[in-house]
Amino acid sequence: MFKLQSAPHLRELIYLAVLVGITFVLALISLNTPTQLEAIKQKGVLRVATTNSPLTYYIRKNEPAGFEYELAKAFAEHLGVRLDLVIPERFSGLFRVLQERDAHLVAASLTVTDKRQSRFDFSPAYRSSAPVLVYRVRRGNPAPESVADLYGRSISVLKRSSYEDLLKDLKREHPELSWTVSEDDAVTDLLDQVHEGSLDFTILDSTVFDAHKTFYPGLKAAFELSPPQPIAWMLNRHHDGTLKAALYQWFKQEDTQALVAELEERYFSRTNPLNFFDTVSFREDLEQRFLPLYPWFRQAEEETGINWLLLSAIAYQESHWNPDAVSPTGVRGVMMLTNAAAEEVGVEDRTDPKQSILGGARYLVIVKKKIPDRIPEPDHTWFALAGYNVGFGHLEDARILTQKAGKNPDKWKHVREFLPRLSDPKHYPKTRYGFARGHEPVTYVSNIRKYMELMRWEVETATDGEFTLESDIQVAEQAPEPAPEPDTENLLPLSNLPGPL
Repeated sequence: MFKLQSAPHLRELIYLAVLVGITFVLALISLNTPTQLEAIKQKGVLRVATTNSPLTYYIRKNEPAGFEYELAKAFAEHLGVRLDLVIPERFSGLFRVLQERDAHLVAASLTVTDKRQSRFDFSPAYRSSAPVLVYRVRRGNPAPESVADLYGRSISVLKRSSYEDLLKDLKREHPELSWTVSEDDAVTDLLDQVHEGSLDFTILDSTVFDAHKTFYPGLKAAFELSPPQPIAWMLNRHHDGTLKAALYQWFKQEDTQALVAELEERYFSRTNPLNFFDTVSFREDLEQRFLPLYPWFRQAEEETGINWLLLSAIAYQESHWNPDAVSPTGVRGVMMLTNAAAEEVGVEDRTDPKQSILGGARYLVIVKKKIPDRIPEPDHTWFALAGYNVGFGHLEDARILTQKAGKNPDKWKHVREFLPRLSDPKHYPKTRYGFARGHEPVTYVSNIRKYMELMRWEVETATDGEFTLESDIQVAEQAPEPAPEPDTENLLPLSNLPGPL
């Protein structure tokens, strides 16, 4: 005879049935749910968080650049998806963006620390760097040699940086050690403070400091605060681990390792070609390299009306008059033309000296047309060269900063004071085009002017009879008519500015 189950047993059966049902449904869902890597490929976008800085991501000559940007772009291309950058206002925002799932990974030259590993996953390390103490050299102020020399001195580091954790570790052995952390500042801001004397020390990775120190004469690295630490991309922990596995596979490839080495040479080189100059080498190059090229510079002047001395000085700045010169970014030849520039002016062989020089002159004519006609020479030319070097959008940003400061945005001597502010976090976040290596166009134009003067001097004093001053040589340094005062209400923009990138 059929006997009813008691109520307690019936509830258990119902509970078990529901549990089995839920498990079954979840299993079906998991079978139809794509992995993290599959989801990225399906959406066609890899979202990468980084910072706006010289070594991570910035705009140069109207094109995105930076070590981390180029490496992340290569990985996105490997996956067959588009790279989408997420740039928080502050360094500490990188962690928030990742935690809130607004980015798949962070590529910002982050050190792998125990604290970060307790919360996040990391890609394989692709570089290593040791944290160094940065100080300003001053007479009567000996360089610090140990942590004890930092007692009672002002030290500041970025909030949530690995340097903050490092100082906390050091404090266990050095209780007298004290420091401050800054959330609003950036690397360049801290370097500015050390350089101007309002801060005694800051801490940076050695490779990062090497890349910045050209623009901060007097700043030096005192000593390493710890052995070199691995640097890697940071990502959230995910149950399937497919993105992490893809990163490990990609970083192991020979092509990826070669790319990392190439990018290290380009962005972390200890030498800055913009500042290279040696009088003896210049004279040797003048005799050995320049003389065979001289006829093409004169022909370029006849075709374009651009002074041959100016063209020669630009060529020396770009390639040291070496027809076979090739940069890591692929520009080449005497005038170091890009592929796009060469195509625009009809140059088929960039390594052919004649084609390169004539093409470079024609391209400079195009560049000069981007500068308003109201700006007279030689400022018109200096603006054109600066815009070509840093990007015309960044040049316009500097002109706007110049005008806001009550100075003349149509005068090079005024604008060159404000171009370096494009790397200052107090200023570049407020500009349209963001961070730029604002010191570079100032140095670029200064070098070209210096080479023009040196060439004129060498030509005028030549006594070997091979190269004599011709009567029609004129340097584009003649005093121009005073520039008209600009419209202080509405600054007329440079023409043909690109849109935001």
